[in-house]
Amino acid sequence: MSLPPLSSALTLGRGPTGRVGADRIALVEAIGEEGSITKASKRLGISYRAAWDGVQALNNLFDEPLVLASTGGAGGGAAELTARGRKLIAAYRTMEARLAEAWALVGDGGSDIWSLGMKTSARNAFRGVVEHITDGAVNCEVTLKIAEGLNITAIVTRTSVEDLGLAVGGQAIALIKANFIILAAGKESLKTSARNQLRGKVASRTDGAVNSEVAVSLAEGKTLIATLTKESAQDLDLKTGDPVIALIKAPHVILAVE
Repeated sequence: MSLPPLSSALTLGRGPTGRVGADRIALVEAIGEEGSITKASKRLGISYRAAWDGVQALNNLFDEPLVLASTGGAGGGAAELTARGRKLIAAYRTMEARLAEAWALVGDGGSDIWSLGMKTSARNAFRGVVEHITDGAVNCEVTLKIAEGLNITAIVTRTSVEDLGLAVGGQAIALIKANFIILAAGKESLKTSARNQLRGKVASRTDGAVNSEVAVSLAEGKTLIATLTKESAQDLDLKTGDPVIALIKAPHVILAVE
């Protein structure tokens, strides 16, 4: 599965507050090119108040102003960058370029870096590409391709699809709690209301006093973790290498985006 190149964003800060990112750097650039906060805000599609607040936040972050502005006129007052402001933009863009070079050295193998840093109570997190969205009046069915021949379908609200900006070809993360997964021994398809049937093999089984944790190997090195009662694991006689089917209801799949 082809993924877009890695990217990152720089954030500037001094102490616990006053952090600014690429959006406000873009604002400073626009002001320098347009010579006006009003014109810069229109160019960036933000309100004048938001642009003005951004300028004040940046000026407060440094020991000398980055933008000098004056009021007046129907078209708004003039604004210009100080030498410090111009140096900040140059330094920021230089660091962006160096970060891009660093990610290029990491290559496709670094696509899981974000996943390693993600903290969630869900034991399973799969990055994938949205293959299909079936629109409904209230809910939508979203199919995510997480490996060749391996899809996960989720049912989420239409509002969630819009808020997350989900679209065919875009990326998303499927989060699945281990106790939401039902395991069935064997590899034959089952007639069940569960939308997802993921075939794999038992990679490991760890028994506790009450529950068992079963790791299931899926396609392309993906691993699914399921928890079930120890009694169920014993009844299924699950052993390493045994074929199993993981059943997951579509409403139990949570979708997230970066």
